[in-house]
Amino acid sequence: MADQKEKAIKEIQLGESQMAAKVLVEPWITESSTKGLEMNKYVFVVTKNATKEQIKQAISELYKVKVLTVNTVTIPRKKRNYGRTPGWISGYKKAIVRLKAGDSIELIKSV
Repeated sequence: MADQKEKAIKEIQLGESQMAAKVLVEPWITESSTKGLEMNKYVFVVTKNATKEQIKQAISELYKVKVLTVNTVTIPRKKRNYGRTPGWISGYKKAIVRLKAGDSIELIKSV
């Protein structure tokens, strides 16, 4: 219980832009994620402990858009062999964010 209060106090002290930087890692730009742009859906890699509310707040504050829904997918780590040595590829968490009609985020700058 005390840990939750301490986390809440730290989040308030961080400020808005620093909180967004702690939640969002990078935009996820692939062929399938660019198809989602037609439906006003954007995909981001987020920290593993980020909640849907934190993701929604971070994107709203950082990009100044209205977020309708947030869906998250946790990708587990995978075992890989590097020659004879076994190893792991780390897992991550993706957030699929749907924006209000008319809002957009410029992820790819035109060449």
